[in-house]
Amino acid sequence: MKQYSIGADIGTTSTKAVLFTSEGDIVYQATVEYPLLTPEPKAAEQDPDEIVEAVVTAIQNVMENSGVDREDITVLSFSAAMHSLIAVDAEGKPLTKSITWADQRAEPYARQLKETNGTAIYEKTGTPIHPMSPLTKLMWLKAEEPEIFSKASRFIGIKEYVFYHFFNKYVVDHSIASATGLFNMYELDWDKEALETAGVTRDRLSELVPTTAVFTDMDPELAERMGIHPDMKVVIGANDGCLANLGVNAIENGVVAVTIGTSGALRTVTDKPVSDPKGRIFCYALTEKHWVIGGPVNNGGMILRWLRDELCAEEVSEAKAQGKDPYDLITDKIAKIRAGANGLVFHPYLSGERAPSWNANARGSFFGLAIHHKREHMMRAVLEGINMNLYMVLLALEEVIGIPDRIHATGGFAKSAVWRQMMANIFDQEVHVPQTVEGACLGAAVLGKYAIGEIVDLTEVRHMVETKEITEPEAEEVAVYEELMPLYIRLSRLFEQEYDAITGFQQKYK
Repeated sequence: MKQYSIGADIGTTSTKAVLFTSEGDIVYQATVEYPLLTPEPKAAEQDPDEIVEAVVTAIQNVMENSGVDREDITVLSFSAAMHSLIAVDAEGKPLTKSITWADQRAEPYARQLKETNGTAIYEKTGTPIHPMSPLTKLMWLKAEEPEIFSKASRFIGIKEYVFYHFFNKYVVDHSIASATGLFNMYELDWDKEALETAGVTRDRLSELVPTTAVFTDMDPELAERMGIHPDMKVVIGANDGCLANLGVNAIENGVVAVTIGTSGALRTVTDKPVSDPKGRIFCYALTEKHWVIGGPVNNGGMILRWLRDELCAEEVSEAKAQGKDPYDLITDKIAKIRAGANGLVFHPYLSGERAPSWNANARGSFFGLAIHHKREHMMRAVLEGINMNLYMVLLALEEVIGIPDRIHATGGFAKSAVWRQMMANIFDQEVHVPQTVEGACLGAAVLGKYAIGEIVDLTEVRHMVETKEITEPEAEEVAVYEELMPLYIRLSRLFEQEYDAITGFQQKYK
């Protein structure tokens, strides 16, 4: 009898459910999208009930269209986006929307925390002090929405909300908890100082469980709707960043995963919790013996989309006429410009930045613009700027773990030969592109198989993930970036001093 597993990823823009064979091959996958709500400046919310429905629908679609009998599916395991916050009442009804990682309304409270006990809390929790963190969101909610804060019975994340509907329990895995800023990564428990700072007691938070916790008492009506057995083993799983590393076979020491979608991240795995004295990197739990450290960036694919929409009307029009993808024409032109864009440097902070600066007021810039520069130089500088910012995150990681053995690159950018070559040259590293395209879902499925004893070690994922491409660095271009990179870093530090001023000006005259 063949055995199958389902990995489901509750993401920021959609929920994906993927049915895998025991060898890690995709049998069927389904995606259900939902909107990001921005009712006011700096807000970024979602409807939690809409997401529960999306999870149910995605799994239902997989079961209805895969042709696989529900009795042959051994485990369903979950991945989810980090840093969400929902206030719920005593009946489990939401008092707020799901406030996502992208919400910036807690920025003044993050700044305040950095000036007081933020460093001490970061060193215990591994979550950098930033408006994304539920810790700072709670500080904001208590100050700005005191009626909601006092009325709330519990404060939970989106995966907890889904599991409450599935199992009528408030449980949170160590991985999601470790991204809240409230979880002591050394004690595997809620941190007393962080809770006091947030103004909450542990009875207003969910019960902590390992990422391998198994549940079998699903609501029978929901199970029937999804087409799965009500007693199926459901593993709570981990956060999407940790599971993306697992799903692209970046689980062993010395392997760094770089993912660029709308935003991006650079992550590696250690066998124990680690914090950075300079507060630049996160540390989140995958299991008690696997900790994922790294840095997320706000500005990945969204910057390329900005480039397309604002600077590349010619390429968009040309692509439409030729029936091509405009990004292909853009990267073709970028490839013809020499490394370093003829001395033009771009800092890609169009929506603030997380790693390595953790500054919500960071802003983008072109530096070195001269009369000889053309539009193509600006296009090249934008792509280089995204990669150089990621390299700054890698430099911070190297101070903690040393130089990595290899880079695994995933996400939409990894499909571009120009981008892969640019990354290899800027990082001066081989760039490996794994075959898998659904890393978080595969990671969830593999963790699920591990939790129920189907595999004995997470490194078994190496048998499920093949390398599709390997890109070698080019010595001549490596030398150019080695000369340019120190300037890029010095400029980012100089501009840091003026980000608050220019942001204040923009808000005053918006």
